[in-house]
Amino acid sequence: MSNTDSGSPAKIFSSLSAIAVIVGIVVGIGIFRLPSIVAQNTSSEWHYISFWLVGGLISIIGALCYAELATKKPDAGGEYYFLTEAYGSTVGFLFSWGRMTVIQTGSIALAAFILGDYASTIYDLGPYSSSLYAGITVTGLTGLNIWGTHPSKNVQNGMTTLIVSILVICGLVGFFTGGEVTSQEYTGDLTNSSAGAAMIFVLLTYGGWNEGVYLSAELKNVRKNMSRVLIIGLSVITILYILINSAYLQVLGLEQLRTSETIGVDLTNNIFGTEGAFIMAVIVIISALSTANATIITGARTNYALGRDFKALKWIGKWNTQYNSPINALLVQGGISLALIFLGAFTKEAVSTMVDYTAPVFWFFILLTTISLFVFRNREEHTEDNFEVPLYPLTPLLFILSCMYLLYSSIMFTGWGAMVGIIFLLIGLPVYYWARNKSNNESYS
Repeated sequence: MSNTDSGSPAKIFSSLSAIAVIVGIVVGIGIFRLPSIVAQNTSSEWHYISFWLVGGLISIIGALCYAELATKKPDAGGEYYFLTEAYGSTVGFLFSWGRMTVIQTGSIALAAFILGDYASTIYDLGPYSSSLYAGITVTGLTGLNIWGTHPSKNVQNGMTTLIVSILVICGLVGFFTGGEVTSQEYTGDLTNSSAGAAMIFVLLTYGGWNEGVYLSAELKNVRKNMSRVLIIGLSVITILYILINSAYLQVLGLEQLRTSETIGVDLTNNIFGTEGAFIMAVIVIISALSTANATIITGARTNYALGRDFKALKWIGKWNTQYNSPINALLVQGGISLALIFLGAFTKEAVSTMVDYTAPVFWFFILLTTISLFVFRNREEHTEDNFEVPLYPLTPLLFILSCMYLLYSSIMFTGWGAMVGIIFLLIGLPVYYWARNKSNNESYS
């Protein structure tokens, strides 16, 4: 191992940069696609807005739990490190394997496919246009991150600032210039299952805030700033979501919102006229780039931590100090993402398949990670400067119940892609025993 590959992460992320990564991951394509499904499961405008407010509050509760974990256990491995410390190397390895093969790479492919769909409306590259754009996106952004964390961080700051500004402008203009919309009460049968379905898609739109803990080893003054980063980031996101959804209601009305398949285009057409479709395509492309780049930044950190801790995989546990970047981990992540894009090119619904592929594995490990908070509390690991989640144990228990419901829903109400994701996770078990045995044999030789 060369000297440049034997280093460890440098603390280069300020609170503002870390917030930009979180906002960049969360505020992406979902807000332009999922609100219509939420509207179909609501009875009134106030009911609709309340779902987005509750979704923000649930996410903030989860962030409070994660903030305590990250200040107690700051590490580039994030959830991988928490799970390993709480439950042992088997669970930690399975999580990292699932993140490398399912969660993170599937999320990168998802964002890239959506970018491809909208880029193809501007310039079509042929029958596989979306997949070609997706492949170019993953290749380019992986190359940017290999170039170094500094340039990828700076690009992320710029894209997040741009997309937040665009959403604020669209939200404010839409809210203040939209026509008067008459309150529309839903006359159908609204049951608890309808409310539950709405929350699934609301929380999917808020998904990704947990990625902030992967920057804990690179965040300046982590014990003081991690809770601030997570809470401020989610507060900004919640305000943005309520603003843009209020604009949807003001401009489109609840009934049109329920039936629209391109709500972003409908909104910008009403605000900017016939150029709205092009403007929305550009907005979604920027959002997808921001989401994909931020996901690539945080995803490679888990791969690096896995290679660092398992000698059989040490080639992905190298940290290049010259570029402050886990180059091999980025290459592995990029390669798997490209493989998923290649497979997705031959499915009719690549976007929905990627959502199904990632959801059960994602919520399973979010649940286990939150439970680990109780494990560490029972061990009485405490220092004066650690952040502690308020109203313990009520706060983590509320979030655990939310995770359990979403895990159930992601298994019961998704397609074949969910089973493929679960199968890939289980493949990690024989890989773990191989890696452990090989590492043990190398130790004795």
